[in-house]
Amino acid sequence: MSSLSAGHTAHPASTFLGLTSEHSASSAPPCASPSESAQAGSWRSQRVLPPTLQSDGTLSQPVKHKVHLQTQQEVKMRMTGMALRVIRTDGFLALYNGLSASLCRQMTYSLTRFAIYETARDRLSQGPQGPLPFYQKVLLGAAGGFTGGFVGTPADMVNVSYSHALDGMYRVLREEGLKKLFSGATMASSRGALVTVGQLSCYDQAKQLVLTTGFLSDNIFTHFLASFIAGGCATFLCQPMDVLKTRLMNSQGEYRGVVHCAVETARLGPLAFYKGFVPAAIRLVPHTVLTFVFLEQLRKYFGIKVLA
Repeated sequence: MSSLSAGHTAHPASTFLGLTSEHSASSAPPCASPSESAQAGSWRSQRVLPPTLQSDGTLSQPVKHKVHLQTQQEVKMRMTGMALRVIRTDGFLALYNGLSASLCRQMTYSLTRFAIYETARDRLSQGPQGPLPFYQKVLLGAAGGFTGGFVGTPADMVNVSYSHALDGMYRVLREEGLKKLFSGATMASSRGALVTVGQLSCYDQAKQLVLTTGFLSDNIFTHFLASFIAGGCATFLCQPMDVLKTRLMNSQGEYRGVVHCAVETARLGPLAFYKGFVPAAIRLVPHTVLTFVFLEQLRKYFGIKVLA
C-alpha cells in the first residue's frame, strides 16, 4: 500500500524526465569512428536490446519514460520546460501515461522485495542479539531486491503502447512466449538489488542511528529524516547502472556490451556515471520518503514493532 501510494505520487516526474530523449538521445556518445558508425547500422539491424534495457527497473516507471539526461553531453531542455510542454500539448493527465504499468510493477517488484527483506530481518532480529549489523541488512536487501527485480520484469517491460499493463503482458506472452516476458531480467534484478540496499537497508540503519543519538524519538520526523537519507543512498547506488543502461538503449551499435560501455563512459570522467543525478534524485527521494512515511504509519496503527 505504501509503495503504491508513493509510486502514484512520483509518477509525473518519471514521465516528463524521460521525454527529454526526443531532443538529444538520438546522438550517440562521441566514441565511434566513421567506420564504426557504418558497422553500427548493420549491427543494430540484426540485434534488438532486451526490453528491460529500454525500461527503468526502478520503482514506478513506464518503459518509454526514463531519465535520458544521462546520455546528453549537453542538456537542451530542462525538466520544467519539458513538463510544461507536455501539459500544453497533451494535457495534465499525460504526465500519468503508463500509470497502469507502474502500479503493476509496484504490486510485483516492491511486494516481493519488501516481503523478503522484512520477513527475514524480523526473524533474524529475534533473540538477545538485538538489531542486525549493517552488513547483514545489506545482504538481505540485495537478496530481496534481486528476487523482486526478477519477479517485476514482465511489468517492467510493458510500455505505454498497450491499452494497459495486463493487456501488454498478455499480448507479449501470446505472441512471443514466456521467455520474452523475462528478457533483460538480469539487469532489472541487479538494479533491484542496488535500489533495495539503498532504500530498505539504509533506511533501517539511518533510523537506528538517528534514534541512538537520543535527540529524536520514533516519530514521523525521524521517519522523514531516515527515508530522505535512504533515498539519497539509493539514487547514488543505482545511478551508474542507470547511465549505462540508458547509453546502451540509445547506442547505434558502438558498444560491444555492458563492460565496454562502462569503459567508454569512464573515459569521460567519474562524473559521467552520474549524469542526470539531480532529476533521478528528484524522483526517487520523494518516492522513498512517501513509501516509508506511509509504511511507518501503517505499522503504528496495526501495532507492528520493528527490532531492526
